[in-house]
Amino acid sequence: MSASQKPLHDKRVLIVNDDGIDGPGIKLLEEIALTFTDDVWVVAPDEERSGAGQAISISQPIRYIQRDERHFAVRGTPTDCALLGINTFLEGRKPDILLSGINAGPNLAEDVHYSGTCAAAKEGALLGIPSFALSQMRSYGADTHWDASAAHLPGILAQLLGQSWAPGSFANVNIPNLPPEQITGIRITRQGQRQPGGFLPVRRVDERTVPYFWVKISPQPTELVEGTDLHAVAHGAISITPMQLDLTRHQALSGLETVFGAEAGSLGPVLAAADACI
Repeated sequence: MSASQKPLHDKRVLIVNDDGIDGPGIKLLEEIALTFTDDVWVVAPDEERSGAGQAISISQPIRYIQRDERHFAVRGTPTDCALLGINTFLEGRKPDILLSGINAGPNLAEDVHYSGTCAAAKEGALLGIPSFALSQMRSYGADTHWDASAAHLPGILAQLLGQSWAPGSFANVNIPNLPPEQITGIRITRQGQRQPGGFLPVRRVDERTVPYFWVKISPQPTELVEGTDLHAVAHGAISITPMQLDLTRHQALSGLETVFGAEAGSLGPVLAAADACI
């Protein structure tokens, strides 16, 4: 396919992930992106940084290895990679699109707060770049159906990239771990919420009797609410959740303005009243 035949032939794409530059998902995503444009750059951690959230390395140097003209392995977080790609590595022209993933595992419900995959998309959105977090679900001990992402993501991205995305917003896409033909469809969803307690520190002792901890990931039984990302993937559908960086609870603004606008009263009663209206 020639450059003129590619739908985004004049667009520059930055790819980031949290599984590391050698992960199978990022290699597949680069293959998909190259069907849209020839101007594809990869800036990714040199090893897995899952669960890094939107951490930035501000107290240590960020080292990197440039593998070739458009591939950079960074000893840092996914957000570091997004910042370096957007501001430094892409030779004087910022990316038009940021793709983060394809993550090996889900990024659903509260996962988006911990996820390095979503964090890179958040950073792109924060800087006004249309950004998309992409995840291929998997089960430990079972094969991962990367063929589901290969089959369905090109069409999904074509549709998403054709939309207008406001600064501060991004899309979070999760592909169920099923053969491509068993995917039941696409659902536009809202962020779900699991029961708390899914992360549990487990104490262990090494061969020198020194204690350490692993964080056990053990999702708690949760009611699947229709319309959420959790409900969609549980029913074999691809979940697409439009998200935004604004965490303000807008419903509480007027009540708090009323309470803190009062001229009389001590801080204690004011805070009690504020708590009641939130």
